[in-house]
Amino acid sequence: MTTDGFTTCLWFDGQAEEAAHYYVSVFKNSSIGRLERYPEGAPQPAGSVLTVEFTANGHKFLALNGGPEFKFTEAISFMIFCQNQEEIDYYWTKLTEGGGEPGPCGWLKDRYGVSWQVIPDRLIELTTGPDQEKAGRAMKAMMSMGKLDIAALEKAAAGE
Repeated sequence: MTTDGFTTCLWFDGQAEEAAHYYVSVFKNSSIGRLERYPEGAPQPAGSVLTVEFTANGHKFLALNGGPEFKFTEAISFMIFCQNQEEIDYYWTKLTEGGGEPGPCGWLKDRYGVSWQVIPDRLIELTTGPDQEKAGRAMKAMMSMGKLDIAALEKAAAGE
């Protein structure tokens, strides 16, 4: 892994390799990179997976098997900007399957507890801007949804 730019490190408790393969299966432009194992004398069993480098949708990640000390929280989430409802439906389904949890307003947790926001590209345009009534209607509609529905957000913004 290069040291230029940013890499997101995700801390797992024994699921780093499994999670890396899962994310690579969900996102386009993804691949598995180098896998490192714990040496003798390390805090985890020698030979077990220490880290897995992977790329998901062009973003670099390092999955680390660090142990049970830390858990994911909603304080950090990844935003997936979608061009259409088909993309929203795809990511929502893929990331909630196998034990993921749907949440409010386009948020969800995947099976590993990582938080995601699956949102349309136009969300900011619909929920902000100079027409405060339009933005307020779209915001109110969004706040009532789990998985976001682009057509319903647009109707709300239009006052329909």
